[in-house]
Amino acid sequence: MTSPRRAPSAFAARSGELPRELATVMRPELPSLLKEMAGEIVAAIPEYRELLEGPMARVIRVGIEQNIATFVDHVAAPTATTALRDEMCRRFGRFEAYEGRSLDMLQDAYRIGCQVALRRARAVGRRYNLSATVLMAFADALFAYMGELAELSREGYLQAMAELGEEPDNRRRRLLRRILTGTSAANGTLTELAEHASWPLPREVTLVALRPGDRPRRTALERDVLVDLAAPEPHLLVPGRLDDDRRAALHDALEGCRAAIGLTTPLAEAAHSLRWARHLLALAESGVVPDRPVASCDEHLVQLWLLGDLTLVRQMAGRYLGPLAGMTPAQQHRLIDTLRIWLTTRGTAAEVAAQLGVHPQTVRYRMRLLDRAFGDQLADPEQRFATEVALRALHLTTGGTGIPTDGAEHRPSPTRGSAAARTGRRAARPAGPKDAPGP
Repeated sequence: MTSPRRAPSAFAARSGELPRELATVMRPELPSLLKEMAGEIVAAIPEYRELLEGPMARVIRVGIEQNIATFVDHVAAPTATTALRDEMCRRFGRFEAYEGRSLDMLQDAYRIGCQVALRRARAVGRRYNLSATVLMAFADALFAYMGELAELSREGYLQAMAELGEEPDNRRRRLLRRILTGTSAANGTLTELAEHASWPLPREVTLVALRPGDRPRRTALERDVLVDLAAPEPHLLVPGRLDDDRRAALHDALEGCRAAIGLTTPLAEAAHSLRWARHLLALAESGVVPDRPVASCDEHLVQLWLLGDLTLVRQMAGRYLGPLAGMTPAQQHRLIDTLRIWLTTRGTAAEVAAQLGVHPQTVRYRMRLLDRAFGDQLADPEQRFATEVALRALHLTTGGTGIPTDGAEHRPSPTRGSAAARTGRRAARPAGPKDAPGP
């Protein structure tokens, strides 16, 4: 970017009043001065620590060096060019805009640098017996120079903000994206960005996932709802919990959309709320849960837990339902259905039969086959619980039609059931295979 032609600045006038030989005194101080400035800036503005100590540290330090060197160059030659300094300061301003910050921190950094330079000038003045007049002229020139740096950075900042588009929405969209990175609400950058967007940081938030392509009625959304419709998976953030009025207003704004409302979480855990909402939206679209226009995670906690990892569901089904792997799909379906209902209800053969719509003798026969297949697995509380979890998850994903073939390898069936297992199922034990139809 070419630096625009400027009228003679206050700094140019002030620097012209300084003795040229002062530059010779100042140059040896620059390396240690830069180090001291960086240390005090980081101590006062923790958000800048990553910039001055992270991957971009070299670029940032070169910029600071350029700013300091240009000041000294102008003391030696008031007509020296400032093009590199001007471009670097504009870049600093642009960077602040893209990071979603105001110019306050950058201006504070300039002020701290100016204070460090003045402190050093006093020490150098004592060492070289510089007059009070020279030191006062130096201070005037330094403050004028800091004003130029701030104005150049402001130019870059405003240009970047114009490039980013509609300013208020953009600020809020960047705020929402920063929140979803998991940044703590105590982080100064997040707090500053929220103030810049005129959005008070809440303690809790509720995220809403939208089907790609769907758009809520913006005029119906309450003012404090953050919106990111430009993301591949659009979403909203609602401050706090959803009371009846808030929920009604949200449903009104989402008319005609497919959406899922996440669980309310602390602000720092907002990404979890969005993840759960997106997962529920996928489950609704696949038919695992009722496909309503607006689904709510708090109504489907068990499904979200059981189906949080479908690959693990297949592994569990293969592990805990493996004893049935050698049967036909039709036999697997009948026995899995019977076992699921029995584990859920612990009912008698007649009660299980009533739910399945079969004869009680059929249930007794199936239970005998299950007893042979699973043995002690259904007597052990932990394995019985794991088996029930696998059955429930399998029922949600496939309707219990069979054991996934790409799950864990089938382990050998346990030995015949123990006395405890047989006693626990005494009410459902069959009279004998000859008295009942096939499984």
